[in-house]
Amino acid sequence: MHIDDLSRRIDFLREIDRLKSVIRQSPLLDASRKENSAEHSWHLAMYALVLADYATGAVDITRVMKMLLIHDIVEVDAGDMPIHGASNANQMDLEQQAAARIFGLLPDAANREFSQLWREFEAAESDEAQFAKALDRFQPLLVNVFTQGGTWSENHVRYEQVLERYGPTIQRGAPVLWELAHRWVASHFSVVDVTNAVT
Repeated sequence: MHIDDLSRRIDFLREIDRLKSVIRQSPLLDASRKENSAEHSWHLAMYALVLADYATGAVDITRVMKMLLIHDIVEVDAGDMPIHGASNANQMDLEQQAAARIFGLLPDAANREFSQLWREFEAAESDEAQFAKALDRFQPLLVNVFTQGGTWSENHVRYEQVLERYGPTIQRGAPVLWELAHRWVASHFSVVDVTNAVT
């Protein structure tokens, strides 16, 4: 491998170390601190590996794991956009600029591969991207349930908002996970009738 190619790969790896400093709203399950985006990405890749059998359709799990490992790299520049709380209308522009800069550190072939995987995840049209997106919603939902409300309590999120913000994405990519998650959410909010799950 050419030395310049290797140097560019090392530069990229050094740059994405900054993802460890991007703090998310979600706490760790032991509630000792907030998780960072690098931890989130690693944990989602593990979710994909462990929960692969629950994807809608047959998915290439290696491709899903790649998407999940890179999907938040843009937060090095753009920061985390939490699902609850204030939103930034320019977030997609910021993320596209970040993707161009950060993936552009890589050699051309790797830049194209990572950029394509990131765009595929964002578009959520392929089975792999839909499963990846489902896991990206399922993991923070699980954290909120098992930390007695987590960010839901902090942001005064209601039951209906949880169904709206998490349900369709999880249902689309992993219906069985949504069935479980919906029961957790209903129990958390003390909702008796759980027969009308989001579809």
